[in-house]
Amino acid sequence: MIRLVFVALFLILFLLLGIPVLCAEWLIARRFPHAADISQLRMVQWGFKCIMALAGVRLTVVGEEHVPKDEAVLYIGNHRSFFDIVITYSRCPGLTGYVAKDSMLRVPLLSIWMKRLYCLFLNREDVKEGLKTILTGIDQIKRGISVCIFPEGTRSKSEDETELLPFKEGSMKMASKTGCPIIPMAITGSADIFENHFPWIRSADVRLVYGEPIYPGELSKEDQKRLGSYTRLKILELLKGD
Repeated sequence: MIRLVFVALFLILFLLLGIPVLCAEWLIARRFPHAADISQLRMVQWGFKCIMALAGVRLTVVGEEHVPKDEAVLYIGNHRSFFDIVITYSRCPGLTGYVAKDSMLRVPLLSIWMKRLYCLFLNREDVKEGLKTILTGIDQIKRGISVCIFPEGTRSKSEDETELLPFKEGSMKMASKTGCPIIPMAITGSADIFENHFPWIRSADVRLVYGEPIYPGELSKEDQKRLGSYTRLKILELLKGD
């Protein structure tokens, strides 16, 4: 219980104390937009690392050398826990917007931070709005801002961590239309932090493995048509340790 209290208190304080910080960053962004972007990125990454420490997360990272540091990418990962965002965002070398449910727009303060960090809000019930989100993601990647998405669409609740839900192909257009590399991410153990014993937070060993970049233009025409399935297979291989 104590870990849950510490994490909740830290999150509340971060959001509240972040109000004047957001105002200051807004003023800085008027003259130095990139500097403000990087400042906000590093602040949130620091906050997420604090949350992981308070939660007792023991993180092992493998293959981080596969992540390009000089170009925008499309991160694709399996999804087991709310902590997947905390864990993976804390490792991003550059500006990265996550694709989230549009219901997150209703969360006070948090939604403001998410907007400032280039997060995209997806309406799963409206195809037209979903397409707009994908187009916005394409534009962001062209401007040098990476995008991260968990294309299963929801958290997998299977006890077998190698059991993945089907990947939604629409989101892969962000890579196929821009030619940016896809970085597959395989996450194991993250559900042991919170979801496997809700509502408590417990210390856990988590493993994050980055696969080699996938360049859509170098794939066969058949694999390009099924880019989501192809990436899903690569993540499965990482999960199984093949």
